[in-house]
Amino acid sequence: MFYALKKPAVWLCLVAWLLSGCSGWDAAEVHKLSGYSMGTSYTVSIVAKDSEARALDGEVRTVIDEVNVAMSTYLPRSDVSRFNEAAVDGWVTVSPMTAEVVSLALEVAEASDGAFDPTIGPLVNLWGFGPKETTDQVPSEEEIEAAMAMVGWQAIEVDSTAHKLRKTEPRELDLSAIAKGYAVDQVADMLEARGINNYLVEIGGEMRFAGTKPENEAWRVAIESPDSERRSVYKILEVSEGSMATSGDYRNFFEQDGMRYSHTLDPQTGYPIRHDLVSATVIGERSVLSDAYATAFMVMGTEAAMALASDQDLAVYLIQRNGEGDTETLSERFDALFEQSN
Repeated sequence: MFYALKKPAVWLCLVAWLLSGCSGWDAAEVHKLSGYSMGTSYTVSIVAKDSEARALDGEVRTVIDEVNVAMSTYLPRSDVSRFNEAAVDGWVTVSPMTAEVVSLALEVAEASDGAFDPTIGPLVNLWGFGPKETTDQVPSEEEIEAAMAMVGWQAIEVDSTAHKLRKTEPRELDLSAIAKGYAVDQVADMLEARGINNYLVEIGGEMRFAGTKPENEAWRVAIESPDSERRSVYKILEVSEGSMATSGDYRNFFEQDGMRYSHTLDPQTGYPIRHDLVSATVIGERSVLSDAYATAFMVMGTEAAMALASDQDLAVYLIQRNGEGDTETLSERFDALFEQSN
């Protein structure tokens, strides 16, 4: 507003800026960079000057798109699609990022005894939750058995040096439960390389955060209520360093004959999960691992998830549903981090 120029401090700042630049003229504040990629929306909140934010907008989109182009099951020439079409025992050259994500996926698969399985693609497609169009129908036992014959992470090999993948049996990769977390980390790493140390990156609900908002105000993130009818907040957390991922069975599902079938499939049975765990939130250092472990915990159920969370020293918040309502189970690590939160 023009009347502000009557104030001496602002006038001097303007003069100095015109002559040699004034550091206070383009002050740092929260800027939101948003868009759509990887089949979902993204929002990147950064504490930066307006000029810095404008310069980073396109770079954020480029980083996310690079991950999508490499790992999408919807793009016919992606690394994942080429691998899925390749013959058994043949090495497929992929990008370094795809090799890294597959290697991490196999680590989580081993740690979770296969509850997380990046070869679950045939089951995902069979149940109608993948890129192939299907009707919302429960598959036959014969169809499930046929798909199960193509599932098993142990048949995937990674050459991390040469950036190559190989399958020793017929397999298809589906990295949808880990790729968004990886993209979050890629964006966060890029921001830090550009000198942005206060940020909150979110892609499809997976997050990574660092620092604070202006005036030392903490970032506030929400665990969503496991309600399929409406969107609401279940719990608010104040965070400053790390990542958060939530997996649940209350958004993507179909119903048949009064029975609800979740998109969260158990790789060991071939069927959607049937236990009382409805939401799993993981707080960790890297979003890529928080993303994968959140899915694994949803498959495992409360007791097994808590045992693995303890073994991996992960901060985990689980919500169960029974006839009396919702209950929560917290890992020791989560309780230690957020014992003072609401």
